[in-house]
Amino acid sequence: MLVLIKLLIMMVVFGGVFWIVKLLYPSLEDSATQWQKKRVEKMAPRFEDIFLFIPQKKIILLDTLSPLVTGLLGYILTQNLAIALGAGGIGLIIPMMVLSNLEKQRRKKFGLQLVDALMILSSSLKAGLSLSQSFEVIVEEMPPPISQEFNLLVRQIKMGVSLDEAMSNLKKRMRCDDLDITVSAMTVAKETGGDLTITFTQIANTIQERNKLISRVNALCVQGKLQGAIMSLIPIGFAAFVYQTNPGFFDAFLNDSLGRFLLGYAVVSEILGVFFIKKFSKIEI
Repeated sequence: MLVLIKLLIMMVVFGGVFWIVKLLYPSLEDSATQWQKKRVEKMAPRFEDIFLFIPQKKIILLDTLSPLVTGLLGYILTQNLAIALGAGGIGLIIPMMVLSNLEKQRRKKFGLQLVDALMILSSSLKAGLSLSQSFEVIVEEMPPPISQEFNLLVRQIKMGVSLDEAMSNLKKRMRCDDLDITVSAMTVAKETGGDLTITFTQIANTIQERNKLISRVNALCVQGKLQGAIMSLIPIGFAAFVYQTNPGFFDAFLNDSLGRFLLGYAVVSEILGVFFIKKFSKIEI
């Protein structure tokens, strides 16, 4: 009950401050409105690029509610106004973080579907279809997001956009390394008169082998990180166990300068060990 009363008081205070600021400083409201409008104008096209057609009013509503909700939750959980304000600040960046994560997941899924799409292209060309007709087969046979992206590619070509420009637009939207390899190989094959069916098959095999290598390296990296985490937690767990069973065990270290030095050295060594394990377990391919 007391928490509810405090929450109501905080909402009344915030509401009063808001109306005072609105009456005395109308320019602040205009500035905040313009700032939010610019944010929404940046987010709306990105939502459309991932085929989420959200009305601008809803984006504004989500962008407004996010800091309010996180701020109220921060205050309810901590009863601290400073933390509540900090949580509200975090709420401002949550919509952009969610949007970036959706884009990342979409690109990842597109990359996983690309091998199957290349095999469909190769089979369609062998069956006597043109390249544009082969793209349409991908649109019909495969699920989103790759079907959506190739559907947009086909529509651009039908509207008179050249194949090179349409593929370039696809590269800009997806930002996928495997797609870059595919487009470059297509360009080279067209300029040199190469067989696209063979080209697509070779690219698909190359991407498959590359993905296998990446998966193997990632598995080894995860194993190294897990081993490092376990080795890092062992001394901390041992120290916590000893302190629980015999709280005075560390007094000799804490009351002596050499002991404090050894404890400090152990802590620094622990931190450096975690840092180097994390550094050596990260391999860029």
